[in-house]
Amino acid sequence: MEQDSKKLAEFLRAARERKALTLRAVEKATGISNAYLSQLESGKIQQPSPVMLNKLSELYQVSYADILELAGYPVPDRSNEATSYSRLASRIGPTTKEEEDALLEYLEFLRSRRKRGQRR
Repeated sequence: MEQDSKKLAEFLRAARERKALTLRAVEKATGISNAYLSQLESGKIQQPSPVMLNKLSELYQVSYADILELAGYPVPDRSNEATSYSRLASRIGPTTKEEEDALLEYLEFLRSRRKRGQRR
C-alpha cells in the first residue's frame, strides 16, 4: 500500500499545482483540512477517504476512478482503452481542440518512428 500512497501523493500534488492552487485554497474550496491535504500529498495517509478523494477529483477536474485506483481501491468495469484515455486526460488536464490535434499528430509521428526502427 505504501507504493500506492506515493503514486497518489505525486498525482494529487501535480493536479493541484496544475490548477495553481495552494493547500489553503484547496481547503477553502473543499472543506478538507490543510493538514490532511499535506499528509495526502506526502504519502503519509495509507487509506484516504473516498469522499475526500471525490472532492479533490472534482476540484482538480481529474478522473475520480483514476484517483481511487491510485489509492489502491478496486475500480470495477474499466476497459484498457478507457483507462488509458482517462489517465492521460488526468495527467494533462483539459485541452483545446487544437492541442488535441497537435498531440495526435505527435503521437502518430512517434509511432511511425517506432515502426521504422523495428523494420531495420
